[in-house]
Amino acid sequence: MRSTPLLFLFVSLLVAACGQRGRGTGAERALMAPGAAQASSGTDSAPRAPDTVFVASAVPPEIEARMRGVSYPEGAEIPLSELRYLRLSYRDFDGAVQQGEMICNQAIAADLVAIFRQLYLAAYPIRSIRLIDDFGGSDDASMEADNTSCFNYRKAVGLRRLSRHALGMAVDINPLENPYVRGGNVRPASGKPYADRTRSFPHKIDRTDLCYKLFRDHGFAWGGAWRSVKDYQHFEK
Repeated sequence: MRSTPLLFLFVSLLVAACGQRGRGTGAERALMAPGAAQASSGTDSAPRAPDTVFVASAVPPEIEARMRGVSYPEGAEIPLSELRYLRLSYRDFDGAVQQGEMICNQAIAADLVAIFRQLYLAAYPIRSIRLIDDFGGSDDASMEADNTSCFNYRKAVGLRRLSRHALGMAVDINPLENPYVRGGNVRPASGKPYADRTRSFPHKIDRTDLCYKLFRDHGFAWGGAWRSVKDYQHFEK
C-alpha cells in the first residue's frame, strides 16, 4: 500500500516530462524552418509567377487546323514543314507578362526566339502577339488591334507578288504606333496620328529603338528605311 503513492508520483512526473519534450520538439522545428507555417500559408494564397517561354517547334496539328483556309489557304506554295510555331513571352503595355504565339519560316525561327527573348529581358512593351488567324486572316484587323504577327499567305500591298509575310520571313511589330505610310494612305487607319515620325510618342520604332537595333543585328531589313513607302512596323529577310 505504501508503494502506491510513490508509483502515482513517478507516473505524474513521467507524463509531465513527455509534455515538455513535445513542446521542445516544436520549438526545434521552428528554429530549423523559421516562418515555415507562414510560408506555407503564403504560398497557397500568393499568385504564381508566370512562366517564361521562348520555343520554336514544328507546327502542331491543332495549330495547323486553325491556319487551314485562313492564313494558310489551299494552294499555298510554301509547305507547312518549312514553317515553325513559336511560343514567346513578352510584356504588354501594362508591363504584365504574357505568352504569345507566332508562325514564321524555319530560316528565321532562331533569330526571332533570340530577339524576343532580348526584348522580354529589356521589358520592351508589345501590345499583343497572336496568330493572324485570330483575326480571320485579315491584315487590317490585326493591325487595328495593334497585334504583332509574322506569317500570312497574302500578296504584298498594292502588288501582284507575294509578300514576305507569305513566306514567314517578315514580322510586324506594334503596327498601330508604327504604320504603313504611302502618301496619304496610312494602314491601319487608326495609325494616322503616328504617321508623323518627327513627333515623340511611346512605342515608336526608329533607329534609336531597341527593337530596330536587335532586328538589324540579326540581318533584317527595316521598312522604315524604304524610299517609296514607309512601313515602320515591318522587318524582313
